[in-house]
Amino acid sequence: MSSAVALRLLVLAAVALLLGLAALALVERTDEGAVAPTAGSAVAPGGWYQALAASRGPAGDAERTSCGLILTQRSLGVTHPVLPCGAKLVMRYRGEAVLTEVIDNTLESPGQQFELTEGLARLIGLDGTQQVQWRFATG
Repeated sequence: MSSAVALRLLVLAAVALLLGLAALALVERTDEGAVAPTAGSAVAPGGWYQALAASRGPAGDAERTSCGLILTQRSLGVTHPVLPCGAKLVMRYRGEAVLTEVIDNTLESPGQQFELTEGLARLIGLDGTQQVQWRFATG
């Protein structure tokens, strides 16, 4: 296979992935208006997305994420299998909106789109698997 053909296949695969992510985002999007910021939160333009989320449980001793971070009891972040490490998000649950970031790409258990560190789940009052709202942070 020539390098030109390989490059075309790579570009087509990247375009297909981006279009798939855009389609998924459009399907899950809800427009509920803006939220007033709370302490430690940020408000991004546009609507909110909905997803199932649960706590990933307590951090193990020197537990390292797929993003290369070491988790502690004070870690505040989310796991998502597709979003890139370090992506800044606003997570909202029952009126509590918090700025956070993707710290892992490997879900601990199936059944949800996001896993929150135990500290983040406690901060927003998330117990069990619940519907949360999220959007990308800007600024």
